[in-house]
Amino acid sequence: MPSPQPSSVLRSPRLWIGTGLIVAVVATLFALLYVGGNVDPKGNLRDLPVALVNSDKGGADAGGKKINLGDQVVSGIKKSAEGNDSFDWQVLSRQEADKKLGQGKLFGALVVPENFTATVSGLTSPRQAEAARPTMTVLTNQSAGSIGSSMASQANQKAAHAASAQLGKELLGRAKSQGAKLAPAAQLMLADPVTVQVADGHPLDSHSAMGLSAFYYALVLVVCGMLGANAISSQVDTALGYVHTDFGPFRQRMPLRHTSRVRTLAIGTVLMLGLSVVMGSLVELATVGILGMDASHLGLLWLYSVGTIAAVGVSALALLAVFGTPGMVLSAIIFVAMAVPSSGATVPLEALPGFFRALSEFEPLRQITGGLRAILYYDAQADAGLARAWVSMGIALVTGTLFGFGVTRFYDRKGLHRIPRPAEAAEDAEPADEVPAAATA
Repeated sequence: MPSPQPSSVLRSPRLWIGTGLIVAVVATLFALLYVGGNVDPKGNLRDLPVALVNSDKGGADAGGKKINLGDQVVSGIKKSAEGNDSFDWQVLSRQEADKKLGQGKLFGALVVPENFTATVSGLTSPRQAEAARPTMTVLTNQSAGSIGSSMASQANQKAAHAASAQLGKELLGRAKSQGAKLAPAAQLMLADPVTVQVADGHPLDSHSAMGLSAFYYALVLVVCGMLGANAISSQVDTALGYVHTDFGPFRQRMPLRHTSRVRTLAIGTVLMLGLSVVMGSLVELATVGILGMDASHLGLLWLYSVGTIAAVGVSALALLAVFGTPGMVLSAIIFVAMAVPSSGATVPLEALPGFFRALSEFEPLRQITGGLRAILYYDAQADAGLARAWVSMGIALVTGTLFGFGVTRFYDRKGLHRIPRPAEAAEDAEPADEVPAAATA
C-alpha cells in the first residue's frame, strides 16, 4: 500500500482546528490588548497629575486693601474642577513643581508669576502710562510622555483662559464703576487681559525622540530578551540532539544526549546570562554610539541594559521549559501584547482603563521604561522610577528562576523525561553531520 502524500495532512481536521485556534487566540488577544488600552484615552482619563503654582506676591487694590489675584485664580480653577476627576490639580510651590517635573511625577504645571496682581491692577490704574499685559505660563513635560503632556497643556491653557475671562469681567466692571471711558481696543484687552505662554518645564535634548527614547530602548531590551531566549532554547535542543535545525538546504543533526529537564534549563540559563552581556553592550553601542541617542550615566545604562535582558530572557526560558512550544506564545502575550499598552509610555497610565492600570503594577515594560526614564531624563534619581525598576527586575529574575527550575524538577521526578520514541532514538544515535534536507526526507 503506497504511503500517503505529505500534502494529505491538509485534509486533517486536527491540523486546521489546532492551528486555527492558536492563531485565532493570538489575533484576538493582540487586537483587544493593543487597541483596547489606547482607543479612548480622554474617556478613561483619571487623576492626571498637574500642578497649580501661585508665585504671586499680591498687592493693594484701589482702596488700599491687600489682595492676591493669584490665589483667586488658583482657587477658581480648583472650584471649577470639583466633580471632574480627569485631572489631579496639585497646588505646589515653584520649587516643588520643578522637582516633580524633574522626576516625571507631573505632566505639566500652570504658573502665576510674582507680579501678577500688580500687573493686573495696572491695567485700570490712571497713573499707569503704558499698561503691560499680565502673563501666566503653562509648563509642559514631554519626558513624562508626550500624550499626557499634551493633555495637561490643553487643560492648563483652558483653565488659564477661563481665569483670564473672569478677571476681564471684573476689570470691565471696575472701569465702569469708576466712570472710565474706554476705547474699543482697551475694552478688548480688558475682556481677556492675560497672555498665556507655553514653555517646556523639563527640557530634553534633541535626540530623545521627544520623550519616547526610553520607551523604544526598553522595548528593544524586552525583545532581545524574549527572542534571545527562543534562539537559545532552540540551539540548546539542537546541541543536545533533541531537534534538528535547518540552515537553508542543509540540516544539522547532532547525536542525542539524554539529560534532565533541569540540566537543559540550566544550560540555557548560563547561555542567557552570558549572552545578555553581549546583547546589552550592542544595544547601547548601536543606539548611543552609532545613532547618537542622548544618554548620560553610560555605565549605569549598560548595567541596566544587561540586567533587563537577563531578567526577561531567563523568565522567557522558564516559560519555554515549562510549557514547551506554547511558551513562545505566552512570552509574546506577557512581554509584548499585555506589556506595551500597560507601559504608560505612550498613553499615560491615568488615561488607561482600569484593567490596564492593574496590569501596569507588575507588567515588566512599565517598570523597565520607568527605570530608563530615570537614567536618560532624570539624572538617575532613585525615586524617579529607578529604584522600583531594580526591585522589579530582581523579583522577576528570582521568580522566573524558581518557577522554571521548580516545575522542571517536578517533571523530572515524575519521570516526564524528554526521551524520544525508540525509532527516533536509533536515528538520532547516528554521528553528527550536515546533509541536504532533501536527503533526509
